[in-house]
Amino acid sequence: MLELVNIDMAFGGVKALDHMSFKISDGSITGIIGPNGAGKTTIFNVITGVYSPTAGKIFLNGRDITPLKAYQINRLGIARTFQNLRLFTRSSVLENVMTAAQNHYINSYRENFLGSIQPAVKPDPKINYGFFDALLHLGRWRNSERTLKLNSLELLARVGLADRADQAAGTLPYGMQRRLEIARALALSPEILLLDEPAAGMNPEEVFELNNLITGIHKDFKLTILVIEHHMDLIMNICPHVICLNFGEKIAEGSGSEIQNNPEVLAAYLGTGEEEI
Repeated sequence: MLELVNIDMAFGGVKALDHMSFKISDGSITGIIGPNGAGKTTIFNVITGVYSPTAGKIFLNGRDITPLKAYQINRLGIARTFQNLRLFTRSSVLENVMTAAQNHYINSYRENFLGSIQPAVKPDPKINYGFFDALLHLGRWRNSERTLKLNSLELLARVGLADRADQAAGTLPYGMQRRLEIARALALSPEILLLDEPAAGMNPEEVFELNNLITGIHKDFKLTILVIEHHMDLIMNICPHVICLNFGEKIAEGSGSEIQNNPEVLAAYLGTGEEEI
């Protein structure tokens, strides 16, 4: 479903990714691990169009998406969360999700009729209004807002935040803010969901609950999921396929047990010889 072929990403003289290649199967959950500075988040930034790779190509369902802009890649069905939270902190929890849902449906509608980039998910015909509908709060706007609100509340219920819908997003506990970011990404109706360190800052109980949330979302929404994470318990519990990076290079790929017993992976995390701690 997703393939990276010999991707290089350089920042001046620093090579963040070096001939990075891997394939992600449709419907899979894949983990990406590696020490700090290994290039994990750079991979997400390249896939989602935040960075244009120095060399190489990225394919989504056989289509070369390397030259596309971030918003075009998003409309083709790739959504993500961020290592550092990107919520609208002063808006309510519900408004955060509705903003993403509205952006997806309205822009998908426009792309369907005006653009060459076809969205991965067909827009809801109930969500279609123009500038004057929104300005004057006419019937089409009211009906669309009602649909968006109901859809967004369903997503909040799915991540356990329905009772916090009217609370300002910035006042949520950190673990709940992470869940809100996932709900907002789901509001974009993706085919591929990229999760950048979703368990960062969570205690063991919260990580366990997040395990269940991710596997439940994977099953219920039939998503392909790619996870960057430092919590090895999370990766090993939910990811049948794991990719390990070090200094921008892929050093190992395989099942969790294969990764855990790989000498290069152990050396990257623990050091060897004189470097061993």
